[in-house]
Amino acid sequence: MHILATIGHLAMTYRAARARNATERAIASLPIEVQKDIGWPDAERSRTIHPIQVGTWAGGR
Repeated sequence: MHILATIGHLAMTYRAARARNATERAIASLPIEVQKDIGWPDAERSRTIHPIQVGTWAGGR
C-alpha cells in the first residue's frame, strides 16, 4: 500500500502543478492593464512559466 500512496501523492502534486501553470498561462495571456486591474502580482514582471516540481527525492527542489 505504501507504494500506491506514494504514486497517488506524486500524481496529485503533478496535477496541482499543471493546474497552477495553466492558470498562470491564462492570466499571463491577458493584457497588462487587465492583469493590473485584477491585482495579478506578475503584471510588471516578465511573463515566465515555472517548471513543474516534484518531491525532492525525485530531483526537484
